[in-house]
Amino acid sequence: MDVMTHSSTFLLPGNDHGSCVTYALVVLNQRLPRFTPILWDHGSVSLMAFSFFANCLPPCMRERDKVFSFGFWRCVTAQVRVCADGGANRVFDEMPLLFPRDDALDVRHRYKPDIIKGDMDSIRTEVLDFYTNLCDQSNLAQKLVLASKMQGTKVVDESHDQDTTDLHKCVAYIRDFAPNLDKSNFGECCVCLQSMLVGNCRTVYVGVTKLCILVAGALGGRFDHEAGNINVLYRFSTTRIILLSDDCLIYLLPRTHRHEIHIQSSVEGPHCGLIPIGMASVGTTTTGLQWDLTNTEMRFGDLVSTSNLVQGEKITVQSSSDLLWTISIKKV
Repeated sequence: MDVMTHSSTFLLPGNDHGSCVTYALVVLNQRLPRFTPILWDHGSVSLMAFSFFANCLPPCMRERDKVFSFGFWRCVTAQVRVCADGGANRVFDEMPLLFPRDDALDVRHRYKPDIIKGDMDSIRTEVLDFYTNLCDQSNLAQKLVLASKMQGTKVVDESHDQDTTDLHKCVAYIRDFAPNLDKSNFGECCVCLQSMLVGNCRTVYVGVTKLCILVAGALGGRFDHEAGNINVLYRFSTTRIILLSDDCLIYLLPRTHRHEIHIQSSVEGPHCGLIPIGMASVGTTTTGLQWDLTNTEMRFGDLVSTSNLVQGEKITVQSSSDLLWTISIKKV
């Protein structure tokens, strides 16, 4: 059975925790985690603007797409941070509170969502007006790709669709945002180029295979909202989606793989859990937990592994059914 590795390096400051993972950020309508600025910095898709650099390349490389070193093209990134409807209110109201010494307007300019998407039944009018009219002067990638004036936040009204949640809509949008990203948990790391014509400028989009969607404000508040967010993990079970609150994170461990979870002990743990949702796990085996499981059956109404503790830097999990992994986040 193939091994799937997991690590919460996105909770650590800095943007270079492995070029094989590309992060996108979704903000929902719950209190922002205190580490949201760190998630914001990670929420970038490697979407490289090629047209302005084309004249620096040999003629043969201008005429057709080539595969280049990722490091060479890493100089410009287009950020992908999506607010699900009322999540824009949270960014507008709460991000300045995370920077009490900074001017609130300056913080709102720095942390501008790229897209607001959803039913549009929760976002306040003044928040919507602020972001749609705001010019982001720092987004060089957007300037290069559009080769025109700066634009405010893009708004996608999907009030006509009442069959899916706002998170579902955002995840589907992100998966379509960069078509040459590998949305699955599987495959090797590589870099590919896809040329497109944008206006009169020929651009090349560079994608890293691994897409990971971070969801801030996914837990807390109404339980039916939480259940809907967890359901999205199963609806998009081949895409890495991580639900985050101030206290913990949750993601899916598909039964198709054996899992290695590398613990970032400075920011997470020790409390953790493995939870079967929807069906029983006939047999689950783990290592690295205080109360390890050995081909143990888990089901609601009987045993589930909650309030467990991590014992080392690596946890392994193998199960006959999909499981939710949850671990506490430290107050650091």
